[in-house]
Amino acid sequence: MKTTLLKKEDVVRKWYILDADDQVLGRFATRVARLLMGKDKAIFTPHVDAGDFVIVLNAKKIRVTGKKLTDKIYHRHTFYPGGHKMRTLQQMMDRFPERVIEMAVSRMLPKNRQQAVRMTRLHVYAGDQHEHAAQKPVKV
Repeated sequence: MKTTLLKKEDVVRKWYILDADDQVLGRFATRVARLLMGKDKAIFTPHVDAGDFVIVLNAKKIRVTGKKLTDKIYHRHTFYPGGHKMRTLQQMMDRFPERVIEMAVSRMLPKNRQQAVRMTRLHVYAGDQHEHAAQKPVKV
């Protein structure tokens, strides 16, 4: 039996909608990352980017377990002296609920050249409205 390898010309991408309402952040992010990588496809090939497009709705209604809302801290630096900024998960959810899911998914993808390309196929919305009806996405 011969092993068939996928070529980038043979990739067929689908659009999926996932609702983040009352989902746990980490488990939800792994599910999104698997769809972006194409790991659920029978034709998965590690060196070919065969992932699908993912639309995430209701990002502001995502849930976390334990005391993560107050204890989980996001760090960033402005590249100026003394420019270390910190925000808790609660502050991030109040200001940028989409960014919380984007960062969780991005950190679960492999750190290689395909990571940025895969992240462009992720569309996150705080509410339940999206602008991709023309692509006929399938609800998961």
